[in-house]
Amino acid sequence: MTLKIKFQLSFMMFLEFFIWGGWFVTLGTFLGENLNASGGEIAKAFSTQSWGAIIAPFIIGLIADRYFNAERILGVLHLLGAFLMYQMYGIDDFAAFYPYVLGYMILYMPTLALVNSISFNQMKDPAKEFSLVRVFGTIGWIVAGLIISYVFLWDSPEGRSAGMLKNTFLMVAVASAVLGLFSFTLPRTPPRVSKDEKVSISSLLGLDALKLLKDKNFLIFFIASVLICIPLAFYYQNANPFLSEIGVSNPTGKMTIGQISEVLFMLLLPYFFKKYGFKKTILAGMLAWTIRYLLFAFGNPGELAFMLIIGIALHGICYDFFFVSGQIYTDTKAGEKYKSAAQGLITLATYGVGMLIGFWIAGKITDTYLLEDATHTWQTIWMYPAGFALVVFLLFALVFKNEKVEYKT
Repeated sequence: MTLKIKFQLSFMMFLEFFIWGGWFVTLGTFLGENLNASGGEIAKAFSTQSWGAIIAPFIIGLIADRYFNAERILGVLHLLGAFLMYQMYGIDDFAAFYPYVLGYMILYMPTLALVNSISFNQMKDPAKEFSLVRVFGTIGWIVAGLIISYVFLWDSPEGRSAGMLKNTFLMVAVASAVLGLFSFTLPRTPPRVSKDEKVSISSLLGLDALKLLKDKNFLIFFIASVLICIPLAFYYQNANPFLSEIGVSNPTGKMTIGQISEVLFMLLLPYFFKKYGFKKTILAGMLAWTIRYLLFAFGNPGELAFMLIIGIALHGICYDFFFVSGQIYTDTKAGEKYKSAAQGLITLATYGVGMLIGFWIAGKITDTYLLEDATHTWQTIWMYPAGFALVVFLLFALVFKNEKVEYKT
């Protein structure tokens, strides 16, 4: 890659995840405090991510891969997304807000695959080069959180009461418009599939890899992947509202510690994976979920604030040790023939079905422990995902048979 192309791809990744982190983290807080949304309604809004993940393969497989250059469809999707984000900026009613957030996530989720496709198309050795580009996405997410908390103070008690969190949608609308226009300057990434080539729904959704479930170990891993997404949904949906409600200062900025942790533990993952093996690595990821939620349950913004910070910092272990290790395991079990299908199946099962169930459960439990003064019994709420993650951990530890899995970059 030339220096120009490295800059283009890095800036693309920066904006792609700046856009996601610039509104999704504070969505629950905004909906609860500014649109008076219930836990169920907040869950419905977050579930649009799952619907987007389910629909994304059709947009990529039926349109992007067959008829248009990836960089052009990326540009169109982000320009349309900028329009929808601007509409969300001006809405003060959940019923009117929901169709826009649903439409936006249906447009946004396919762009995650598109930016990867554009990047890989320019790389001679993706195993070495991709991480250096992808890290700018994490930096973008971090910068978005820091801007919200420390530059504009939109998530401060005064900012939230004044309705300033709606400005996150305006900020993201501008960033999305910039990326939309910038996308048309990216290196050409032509369609990879012939227009005449037949594409089945089963191949788009990765259902061709269902035969892998005949392997008992892979079946156990598959079920665990779906179940662990239930406690994961609690974090996405409730972490920012929780920190805001109990009085943690600059909650969105502090949550970027989770992304910094993600980068650090990604670097440690190869060592841990090779030294302890797949089963112990993934069990460490599961156990981290339980520990994180117990820290949230018993921490406070005063003298026990360190417990909340540690809980946020565990994000790297929670995500990398389970999901990245799981991708490596899936790749190993699938082999060359079903590699793409297997990864698609796991993505559909986790970000699609698993998260959809998780958001619904999180919404129900959050509403159950809503108090008359509009606050929540957070200690009880966090015990649910802690307990659930512990059950998944114990079942996996007892039923999954250890097997040697080679770490692959």
